[in-house]
Amino acid sequence: MTLATIKAGIAAACKEAARKPEDVTLIAVSKNRGEAEILPLLESGQRVFGENRVQEAAEKWLPLRARFPDVELHFIGQLQSNKAKEAVALFDVIHTVDRPSLAEALAKEMQKQNRPLPCFIQVNTGAEPQKGGIAPEELAGFYKTCTADLGLNIIGLMCIPPVEEVPELHFALLHKHARALGLAQLSMGMSGDYPAAIRLHATHIRIGSALFTVM
Repeated sequence: MTLATIKAGIAAACKEAARKPEDVTLIAVSKNRGEAEILPLLESGQRVFGENRVQEAAEKWLPLRARFPDVELHFIGQLQSNKAKEAVALFDVIHTVDRPSLAEALAKEMQKQNRPLPCFIQVNTGAEPQKGGIAPEELAGFYKTCTADLGLNIIGLMCIPPVEEVPELHFALLHKHARALGLAQLSMGMSGDYPAAIRLHATHIRIGSALFTVM
């Protein structure tokens, strides 16, 4: 699909949900994609990209950012605490704060580098042991630790629904928890389910395969 096709899909979903398209941020997931695949999107005006590995992102985006300095990079993968320094230096938004040790490492680096990045807490809505994310029942306490104790700028919640389950149930659950915490931002929805995510109040959708697949 083309960028224009995805944007048309976003606009259609927003119209159905009585929302404004400009209230939904399209994150082009460029993990495992090389410069030749990314450049057409950059040249078409896309400026928000998502990566899930710090080293891969640095190798790709340091030279690309020299040419496109207004690019905004979002970290959307599971982040190791020992990579916090590099992540804070490279990325503009962190979507996967999911445990106390990582929150502490990020807070320390943000203070040291004077880069108070906006962050999302990742919630493991499906209780999947192989997946990152804080358990829903531990979310309120973890949010307090992140904000009151560590001073992190938590702007919203993020989730990745289990592939075999109805995603709307997880999107609705995430929205419920965000509302309870007074958070307005929701990072949810991917290539196969972003229209449903938009209907259920997503503010950031993460699209990879649909953008990089030639139809």
